[in-house]
Amino acid sequence: MFKGFIVFENGFTRFVPILEIIIICIVLIAFFKFILLFVKKRLLKRAKSKNHISTIKIFSRMINITVTWVIILFAFLSYFKSWAGIGVVAGLLTAAIGFALQKPITGIAAWIMIVIKRPFQVGDRISIGTIKGDVYDLSLTHVYIDEVGGNIDSEQHSGRNVLIPNYKLFEENIINHTLLHDFVLDEVNYTVKYDSNLDRAMEIGCLVAKEFAGEYSKKINNEIVSRVSMVENGMKIKVLFFAPVQQLSKVRSDITKKIYELISRDKNVALAYNRLDISMKK
Repeated sequence: MFKGFIVFENGFTRFVPILEIIIICIVLIAFFKFILLFVKKRLLKRAKSKNHISTIKIFSRMINITVTWVIILFAFLSYFKSWAGIGVVAGLLTAAIGFALQKPITGIAAWIMIVIKRPFQVGDRISIGTIKGDVYDLSLTHVYIDEVGGNIDSEQHSGRNVLIPNYKLFEENIINHTLLHDFVLDEVNYTVKYDSNLDRAMEIGCLVAKEFAGEYSKKINNEIVSRVSMVENGMKIKVLFFAPVQQLSKVRSDITKKIYELISRDKNVALAYNRLDISMKK
């Protein structure tokens, strides 16, 4: 029994250094995360644009990951007491990770690409493959998107949050709808009869668009324009305008409603419609 106790004591004594290193690592990482979270919240309160918010979130995550791995590395160094031991462990871990986690590693490379190249950032409206929405977070493994449209044909948020693995960024086309500014191009279409006053019909569309979207066009120095084409039942008019991506559906709806009201009261312009004639044969 005494020998068994001695064996247990020797085994426990050997285990103590590992336990001490693990506890120290946990305490240091927890303390650092607490400090980083405090600083991050203070910086986010002072952020004045989505660019600032995105930068704060990305770099705070970079610092968090870097410091965590540095602490773990020094823990290994203090335990093995030689770089050779760390090299052996790192080699084995690298081989295992490279074999089993190919896509996550590709995702980390994609995250580094996002940080350096900045194809999009938090707050941008993007499309990745068939998914469209607003980016609200960027992690080491996923892009978090507040989906737009989804099962409906609309620019409204669907209420679903989509997590796209970062490795998909190397496989899918990426479209950033708000890379240069927060305004996107949209259009309202309507068709008037052939005998309508075409100039007046086009003027109505431009006037209404300027009423609801004129201030946005001025901000990006872009004019509201109208285009016309011939279709089977009349002249199709297309009014092109820029509007904030978050208010796109509302602006389009307001313009459409006002155009209809003005044309309905105008004697020289009439909306065209498809008419189906059914002839009865006896």
